[in-house]
Amino acid sequence: MMSRSEPAPDGAPATGPNRLVPRFTPAERWVHRGVAVLMGICLLTAAGLYVGPIAVLVGRRELLKTLHVYAGLALPLPILFGLLSKAFRADLSRFNRFAPADWSWFRSKDRRSGRIPIGKFNPGQKLNAAFIAGAILVMVGTGIVLGWPDPWPLWVRQGATFVHDWLAAAVVLTVAGHLWFASNDPVARSGLRTGTVPLDWAVREHPAWAREHETGRRSGTVGP
Repeated sequence: MMSRSEPAPDGAPATGPNRLVPRFTPAERWVHRGVAVLMGICLLTAAGLYVGPIAVLVGRRELLKTLHVYAGLALPLPILFGLLSKAFRADLSRFNRFAPADWSWFRSKDRRSGRIPIGKFNPGQKLNAAFIAGAILVMVGTGIVLGWPDPWPLWVRQGATFVHDWLAAAVVLTVAGHLWFASNDPVARSGLRTGTVPLDWAVREHPAWAREHETGRRSGTVGP
């Protein structure tokens, strides 16, 4: 027999082990997957090009270089296609706003207790998304200079090499941190895979967003 959700006090959403709420649309999930695949190709081929033991083991430098260049040039495409989705554009606006609760989240030791009214994305996710978006633009720009060096003066090529290499190192660290946090939150991973999350998890991790969803559900502006 299915458990029934019980009403919560103070206007908070009702929770229950069987309640699922929609978190990401198919378009949003495909944007994430597209960026993840292309970023993975860029990082793996970079390792094959610049890390000596890996380069010797893999060989086929020209193939790796071609894959690296064109995967890098394609990195903005999933995001550009995502702009066709209203839900994706709405999430971009969420990423661009820092609320007072976000600063409290950084200072708090019980940030995952549901006490702080965090929206759909916590501030760590917002900073990660902002950094990756900016890094993609810079990496594509510097990559174009490195891939087609003839029109550019020497000082531009040297600057592009410096920025590209050091930013790539920062991206590696950021992606590693992102994967580490994701490995510790199977529900968040499931949400990106299936598009839904348990309401219990939403109330604990993103209480303001869970409340927003329940308000919209009751008014008929969102689905069940």
